[in-house]
Formats: sequence, structure tokens, C-alpha cells
Amino acid sequence: MTRRVVLLFLAAFLLIGGAGQAQAAGYRYWSFWDRDGDRWVYATQGPSLTRPSDGDVQGFRFSVSENSDDAAQPRGTADFASICARTPAEDGSKRVALVLDFGTASDAPSGENPPAPRTACARVSPDATTADALAAVAGPLRYDTNALLCAITGYPKTGCGDQVSGKEQPAATAKTEAKGTQDDDGPSVGLYAGIALVAVLAGAATWQARRRRNATD
Repeated sequence: MTRRVVLLFLAAFLLIGGAGQAQAAGYRYWSFWDRDGDRWVYATQGPSLTRPSDGDVQGFRFSVSENSDDAAQPRGTADFASICARTPAEDGSKRVALVLDFGTASDAPSGENPPAPRTACARVSPDATTADALAAVAGPLRYDTNALLCAITGYPKTGCGDQVSGKEQPAATAKTEAKGTQDDDGPSVGLYAGIALVAVLAGAATWQARRRRNATD
């Protein structure tokens, strides 16, 4: 019985540790999006592998998020006709509308201020990738050794997909605001439950020890 209590105590301790680590996971990076009708869809390929068609709309958003499920979407106008109104079609080329959202001040690395969101219409060759279109209208770009997009028009100046601690993360992304979730800075329900479980198991272990001691007296 004592051995079982010890094992349960250890499991509860690991539960608390895991809950604390889950709150700390977050990354600051440029996410890449495709426009599908009236909604944004997280891109399944990187910009250097994607070959858009004439008339496509694609977006980039700089923000802090844990993964693609909670990544913030680009803001602002996302209509091809509006973005490329002054860029007429030409034979031997294609036009790609780009929405560039540099994020909010809370997303920015320390000491940097995000530029205002903007749109651009890139005229590129028919076989050009999204990375080619982006380079044509929003350079300089910066990539890391794994071809991860790190900066658009030089923003941010440093860093690339840096991990951000829980205390540094924005209070809520667009998704969490819509759901009305609790503030990430506060302890989670799982953490409180883990602490309560440890307290119960500790009491059980003490009771068991006293019972054994009384039995031997």
C-alpha cells in the first residue's frame, strides 16, 4: 500500500510539472496563410515551395503563438480586386496579392516597433513561388539555415522563431479572445487539481504510516 501511495504521489508531482511547462510554450514567428474565399487557411507548405496562380491572395502575420491552431490571422483588406486594382494583367506574368501584417506591439521583440500592416500586388513570372512574389515587393527578406522565413522588409531585425516564456506572451490571441478563455498568466485548473491531489496523497501516506506504527506498538 505504501509503495502505491508513493507512486501516485510521484505521478501527481509530474502532473504539476507538466502543467507548468504547457503554459510556457510559445514562439514568435511569421505565419503563412492562403485566402480561400472569405476566410484564411493556414498554409500547408512554406512560401518557397508554394506556387500561387494569377489572382491568388496570400497573407503573412507576425505574432506569438503555440502552434498553427492558435496562430493569429492577417488583418486588413484581403480582396484581390482591391489590392491589385492598379496592376493590370500582362501576358507572360501573373499577379499575386499579398497581405502583410507585422503584428502588434505585444508581439514585437524587445526594443522593436512593428510597421503598419500593408498590402502589395506582386507581378512575377508564371512559375514564381510565393517567396519570389514576396521578395519582389517586400524585401529585404531574411531566412535561417533551414529556409524558415525570419523577417519581411527587415522586420524583425534579429531572431527567428524564438521561444517566448509564458509571462512574455500576449494576454490573448484573436482565437482565445473569441473563446473568452482565462488569462494565461494565472494558474490553470490542472495545476490546482494537481496540488490538491498531492495534498490528499500526502495525508493518506501519513495516515498509513501512523496505522502501521500503532499496529506494531
